[in-house]
Amino acid sequence: MTGSEESPSFRLAYVPGVTPAKWVRIWNERLPDVPLTLVQVPAAEAPGVLRAGEADVGLVRLPVDRTFFSAIPLYTETTVVVVPKDHLITAADEVTVADLAEEVLFHPLDDVFDWDRPPGEPAFERPATTEDAIELVAANVGLLVVPQSLARLHHRKDLTYRPVTDAPQSSIALSWPEEATTDLVEDFIGIVRGRTVNSTRGRGKPAAPAPEQKRKRAEPGSARQKPAAKSTGRTPRARAAGAKQTPRQGKPRRRS
Repeated sequence: MTGSEESPSFRLAYVPGVTPAKWVRIWNERLPDVPLTLVQVPAAEAPGVLRAGEADVGLVRLPVDRTFFSAIPLYTETTVVVVPKDHLITAADEVTVADLAEEVLFHPLDDVFDWDRPPGEPAFERPATTEDAIELVAANVGLLVVPQSLARLHHRKDLTYRPVTDAPQSSIALSWPEEATTDLVEDFIGIVRGRTVNSTRGRGKPAAPAPEQKRKRAEPGSARQKPAAKSTGRTPRARAAGAKQTPRQGKPRRRS
């Protein structure tokens, strides 16, 4: 927990392309007395921010150092190539790395992919950032391969993108220093994993006691019971015999 016990707070780091709004909204609904501060950091700097205690948890790109960090993978992004809207690639719904072999591809210094060798022809320079590379693509001097969320983040009307089916992919995870797993961290984990406020895990509000199940058999005196038939003092056989011996009433005789 950061801050004093009297005034707790929580800091969430997140990398470009990640949208934490839904989880922040749920946090504010469940813990209105604990302000959540968002800290946007470049993907390469996110581990350092968490190590330094400048954020409690982070929505980061994998991989992370699992000897120091705990991590819960959340989703894997589609990889796309960003191209001008009039480029030949836009004629296809999707492409492969081989389709990019003769294209100039930018490899920015903040590239989130761990390429052994980026596909395509190398550009004349490595842009400092993905945003700078997008500007060069718009100038029609090369293409850029990025996770789909970054293509959307840097959207321009003169650019579009297509999925690259066999390119590396980038995964997003919730991560934090394993030794700093506080109660508030557990609260946020529960939110990200979709636990309800009454979940038995985490620190949500205690669950309301379950209503007592209806008993299959009523206890004596606890329910209205069907009254027993009134006894006549005769056995069933005697009652049956009596019924057979009831004389038939004929027509009255006429007196002569």
